Amino acid sequence: MSPENNRAWWGVLPVVLVVAFSGVVPLMTVVNYSVQDILDVHTRFFVGFDWYRETLRDPRFADALLRQVAFSLTVLAIELPLGILVARAIPKDRAFTPLLLVLIALPLLIPWNVVGTIWQIFARGDIGLLGVTLNAVGLEFNYTQNPLHAWLTVVAMDVWHWTSLVVLLSFAGLSSIPPAYYQAAELDNASAWQTFRHVELPKLHGVLIIAVLLRLMDSLMIYTEPFVLTGGGPGNTTTFLSQYLATMAVGQFDLGPAAAFSVIYFLVILLLCWLFYSSVVKRDA
Repeated sequence: MSPENNRAWWGVLPVVLVVAFSGVVPLMTVVNYSVQDILDVHTRFFVGFDWYRETLRDPRFADALLRQVAFSLTVLAIELPLGILVARAIPKDRAFTPLLLVLIALPLLIPWNVVGTIWQIFARGDIGLLGVTLNAVGLEFNYTQNPLHAWLTVVAMDVWHWTSLVVLLSFAGLSSIPPAYYQAAELDNASAWQTFRHVELPKLHGVLIIAVLLRLMDSLMIYTEPFVLTGGGPGNTTTFLSQYLATMAVGQFDLGPAAAFSVIYFLVILLLCWLFYSSVVKRDA
């Protein structure tokens, strides 16, 4: 590559510096807080890794982590197949297809706190369409008192909110498949399942990796929607890591333990995403 072409990297340098400053500096600040006992603005004591040990030994952290992982795996298991199924059902060459894609993408445009409010009303047993309907058929639905109902409502809310992302990514991947592949499958008398298994799924591989990584990271960081919908209850049924952290940092103002919790939380998300990506890359190698 010529020196003239290499000079183009100077145009990217300001962006790199801004991202590094906005990402690394806050992270280092949190790491600094995590090894100190902060009493007030001017009084703090170095405690080493005490807050980390306390967090890892806290049964509430382990319970919240298990709930978080269970929630992430549940929504991924639902949203990925459902998103692919919906994407395959969308016609590619119709005049109304762009409008249909816009309608499917509407849930993605709704702010997270509004999503929680919508489902808070939608699932109420006295006035909500979902709650009233379920009670009318004799299911006695009440997400504010029944832990299972609360869990299922939070999962349904996330599926409604984020399946559209998987649909749009999958539709883009399916639209990029040349017609010749489908013609060859038709000549071989391949069934719909065989066409999906040997033609569409391999071509969706890269798109699905992106979809899983995006949804995995986002589901591990979910906070606003379940907080607005259930407040983490009933009990701690829908209290995830982010809510536990917010209570510790904002509600109790325990900055040292909250900082240690934040670092561990960040490492958990990083580790899970790295394990997924590494397993996919190793399998494809």
